[in-house]
Amino acid sequence: MMNHKDTPPTEKPHHRLRIIRHIIPDQAATPMTPTVGPQERFRRASQIVTNKLGSPTAFGLALLLIIIWVVTGPFFNYSDTWQLVINTATTIVTFLMVFAIQNSQNRDARAMQLKLNELINTTRGARMEFVDLEDLSDGELDVIQDQFKEIYEKTLVKQAKSTSKDMTNGQ
Repeated sequence: MMNHKDTPPTEKPHHRLRIIRHIIPDQAATPMTPTVGPQERFRRASQIVTNKLGSPTAFGLALLLIIIWVVTGPFFNYSDTWQLVINTATTIVTFLMVFAIQNSQNRDARAMQLKLNELINTTRGARMEFVDLEDLSDGELDVIQDQFKEIYEKTLVKQAKSTSKDMTNGQ
């Protein structure tokens, strides 16, 4: 008779991780509380801004605003103030959007790196030194890129030989 200790686990648990919604560090000693500091508020705001302003509706509204501005030109005699309004508005919006978009891009890139690291970690035969590639210098990345070019070229040669061999055997 098997007891519960003899049955193989369906999943191999990681000694430091547990799954809740995503994989997160195990914090059994301290309960998980959401971070609501300034950095988290900025992250949330950046995510909302980039999602909303990257929509077709936002594009349509921006286009409408420009059309309204152009149409009002004759009423203001195309004055310097009329031009200053659009120049100032677009400069301010652009300046703020740079930070929101960069924050969003940084998070997306970091999440992608973590996903790739997980794939590398679980793929048999993968080179573990690839986990921190983003920290290498451009010269080091060039060396690895050259290695992949060589691998690709060898694969093409191998495939060409295999194809020609198949063609000669089929005749």
